[in-house]
Amino acid sequence: MDQIIKHFTDDDLYKFTMCCAVIEHYPRTQVKYEFIDRSNTVYPTGFADELMRQIAMLESVVITDEEIDFMQRRCRYIPSWFYSFLKGFRYDSRCVTAMQDAEGHLHVEFEGCWSNTIMLEVKVLAIISELYYMMTGTAPRLDYDSHRKSSWQKARRLIDAGCIFSDFGTRRRASFKSQDIAVEAMKSCSDDAGGPGRFIGTSNVYLAMKHDLTPIGTMAHELICAIAGMYGPQMANYLAMKVWADTYRGALGTFLYDTYGWRIFSLNFSEDYANMFKGLRVDSGDNREQLDLIIEKYRSLKIDPRTKLIVFSNGLNVDSAIELQRYAAGKCQPSFGIGTHFTNDFPGVKPMNIVIKLVAVKITESWPFYLDTCKLSEDHGKYTGNPATVRRFMETLHIPH
Repeated sequence: MDQIIKHFTDDDLYKFTMCCAVIEHYPRTQVKYEFIDRSNTVYPTGFADELMRQIAMLESVVITDEEIDFMQRRCRYIPSWFYSFLKGFRYDSRCVTAMQDAEGHLHVEFEGCWSNTIMLEVKVLAIISELYYMMTGTAPRLDYDSHRKSSWQKARRLIDAGCIFSDFGTRRRASFKSQDIAVEAMKSCSDDAGGPGRFIGTSNVYLAMKHDLTPIGTMAHELICAIAGMYGPQMANYLAMKVWADTYRGALGTFLYDTYGWRIFSLNFSEDYANMFKGLRVDSGDNREQLDLIIEKYRSLKIDPRTKLIVFSNGLNVDSAIELQRYAAGKCQPSFGIGTHFTNDFPGVKPMNIVIKLVAVKITESWPFYLDTCKLSEDHGKYTGNPATVRRFMETLHIPH
């Protein structure tokens, strides 16, 4: 198989921004990640071996001067020392184990220093998704001409409806080409089309550079999950907000709040951080209900929710984004991060339902044991982690079983 990931910044921005915060605050922390396939897919024979070969190829992928120059110009909030780290960064396939069981199900784990393993998640998910279509014979059937047209039409509808939107589709894309075409088409539509909405960028740093767009993103659940594993889930959101504020001084101010549900986050969301952070990202639960809770919280703190950015990224498509735009307009500053619907929407092709989650952490390599962690979003079916750990966290946070 040809090498799938060929560019160092063919990755989501939040991996770089979190990596920077991790080095600054948790430089010796060790972690474990696990791959989860929610569809329980049976993979072709030899898939795990080819996946490990692709991951080994990452060791030759290094950041270029062009990529660094772009990030320095467009991501001014990232401190200059971080680029020295990136220049010396090398992927290490020894951090990864992958195998298939007797039924063909895929098992993947990462283990190592957090500042190194954090850079694997998005790239490995993108490899798994594209490799699956290659090895099942689906890839030759992808109609990229139709994909370009449908991407332009999606952008047109969103723009006409007044939606401010971006591409979040790296992890489960059908291929690098599918994301590249979608981003190119949506940028072209936004540049040419008059309308109240606009396409503002992509989470993929390389494609942002290629198409002269703004890289979009802040953080992922793993930051809060790791902190919860080390210090407990009760104050994990508050500690994560403190880490983020200390690292970026008010920049990148959209906080992902739903790692342990709205209730505990709301208790942690003090007036100082509510004022400092530009807004919040809704990634699980009923979007309307979550927005109503957010608005109520801001009002209780005497903050006008109409001044706050609310980013919706919970499995959206064009129809659901437009519906949300109508509901949220005038209540906040809505924005939409849309992923698989942009980068893996082909007739007859089922997008993969795969994630990689941080499941265990230890503060330093000298500790003889790991501490388990988990994620308890507003979607109970998407709880991830060891069942005993999930129960323990639910009891700690007084979440009903």
